[in-house]
Amino acid sequence: MQTLAYGSWPSPVDAALAAAHDGRPDDVGFVGDEVWWTAPRPAEGGRRTLVRRRFDGTEESVLPAPWNVRSRVIEYGGRPWAAHPGDAGPLLVFVHFADQRLYAYEPGGGEPRPLTPVSTVGGGLRWVEPELRPERGEVWCVLEEFTGDGPTDVRRVPVAVPLDGSAAEDRGAVRELTGARHRFVTGPRLSPDGRRAAWLAWDHPRMPWDGTELIVAEVGDDGLLRDGRTVAGGPDESIAQADWAPDGTLLYASDRTGWWNLYRDGQPLCAREEEFGGPLWKLGQRWFTPLDSGLVAVVHGRGATTLGILDPATGEVVDAAGPWTEFAATLAAHGERIVAVGASPRTSYEVVELDTRTGRARVIGAPHDDAVDPAHYPEPRARTFTGPAGREIHAHLYPPHHPGCRAPDGELPPYVVWAHGGPTSRSPLVLDLEIAYFTSRGIGVVEVNYGGSTGHGREYRNRLREQWGVVDVEDCAAVALALADEGTADRERLAVRGGSAGGWTAAASLATTDVYACGTVIYPILDLTGWGTGETHDFESRYLESLIGPYAEVPDRYTERSPAEHADRVTAPFLLLQGLDDVICPPVQCERFLARIAGRGVPHAYLAFEGEGHGFRRADTMVRALEAELSLYAQVFGLTPGDVPTLELTT
Repeated sequence: MQTLAYGSWPSPVDAALAAAHDGRPDDVGFVGDEVWWTAPRPAEGGRRTLVRRRFDGTEESVLPAPWNVRSRVIEYGGRPWAAHPGDAGPLLVFVHFADQRLYAYEPGGGEPRPLTPVSTVGGGLRWVEPELRPERGEVWCVLEEFTGDGPTDVRRVPVAVPLDGSAAEDRGAVRELTGARHRFVTGPRLSPDGRRAAWLAWDHPRMPWDGTELIVAEVGDDGLLRDGRTVAGGPDESIAQADWAPDGTLLYASDRTGWWNLYRDGQPLCAREEEFGGPLWKLGQRWFTPLDSGLVAVVHGRGATTLGILDPATGEVVDAAGPWTEFAATLAAHGERIVAVGASPRTSYEVVELDTRTGRARVIGAPHDDAVDPAHYPEPRARTFTGPAGREIHAHLYPPHHPGCRAPDGELPPYVVWAHGGPTSRSPLVLDLEIAYFTSRGIGVVEVNYGGSTGHGREYRNRLREQWGVVDVEDCAAVALALADEGTADRERLAVRGGSAGGWTAAASLATTDVYACGTVIYPILDLTGWGTGETHDFESRYLESLIGPYAEVPDRYTERSPAEHADRVTAPFLLLQGLDDVICPPVQCERFLARIAGRGVPHAYLAFEGEGHGFRRADTMVRALEAELSLYAQVFGLTPGDVPTLELTT
């Protein structure tokens, strides 16, 4: 055991290793007896591929580079593929990220062929949540169609696309399924008899976790959705997902009690103070799926999620045994087989199959691989802190950890407070090699699920209403100072870090508190007035009405809360990271902030990356960003982290 100062411990977890393991499998589904899913490829330009696991256990990538299976609908995308088994092999329909066209492909049968046209108007034509209807020769999905050059010049509607390719150059050949108009819709789900369809819809200024409507319509002989009616939901009730049970009853997850619980035709199935749903950031997320037996597979929990089987007759849930302590919002079922994506503090996200007949759960895809000795992984624990007015703040603490190093007696470690994005989201307690990159070097990390985070009910979520930039900042500061007061962290060596909405929280923390010695701000929101009046995409263009308040009523609040308006208050060094292709938090936000801080003598660095959007996906970008972040902490905290390029700070 070596005695070395915090921040100087030699670690096998380098930035390249962390980047190589970034991302997770998603969008799982069955194609006959086979299991398919999308998977990240950071070393291949950050594309997502589609993986096929045959029944014999062999795996292959369905599509080679540069095919990128990813949708841009609402910019965050959603389920981008569907496939149907056939005697001659499966038929795949998928969205290609580069042009956002829908393609059909028979593996081994030539190149993918386009099914939809290209539009030069605004953001063009985009597609998500494809569902194959081979009996009609169609694929049903959601169309996002730009009608002008502005980010909010857009309409969304359920449509049917012919599989014969007749719409590849003809928008008119795409059949709109309903005349009803809502700003946002999910893909229609057909009842078992094919006579009814159900989907979710909502309109500005609501976000889907505020209020959605569950719409049921009759499917006419012509395939159109007629006489749609709202059967659940409303302005203050969020329906997170809906699907049909095999017996034709309608299942949905509603937060009408303050928790997303499951209902069948309006009747509660399992009334608990925990979540059976979550925030609909991507179209096609699934927290439950019905089984042929009448049971329901569920992803549920409070502050964390597990995979279970719900018996609607008794309301009982039996959870799958295994090491996984967190499951993502993606599920699929085939007979009595269930596939999900699970992780734990010691394992990254894996594709897990549960056989309900035997109760056996096993990893069948993307198996966790210990690229280094797991003794170097952090040893986290969940904590609850007390914030202003005695409110609870949930957090995950990752102390510095190394199997062969300890710090000198009396030295306290530096800590970095991580603020998650969203902000209506949360940080899961799972293995993240980006966190291990710091903890294995002797730098602690604490993830704060500040007021407004999901997983703890609607009341906890609503703490952020009109309080963004206040509650999140206060909660992060309260956790940081509590760690210092209890002797866990060095009060003089605290940092704050976050991306997207977390970047906002990090920047606002630097501008309004003296808690942190430095900060890392990643593709952030910095100027509320600009962001809320045309500088972001349509999905979140009215989000600030709930987070801050209606601009027409409280314009001064937008100015008061914006870090860009208070650059003169920032005195701590910072690192600003930005993707130049980001349309959610565009570079102009960073540029405006930097212009106002120029010449003020604050050490800082700005790294902007071409080809990156909202969320870094390329391995070389992630390596550069992580190493720059570590160099910032080294310079500010007086650390000697070893062979890491020195980040040049300017004033």
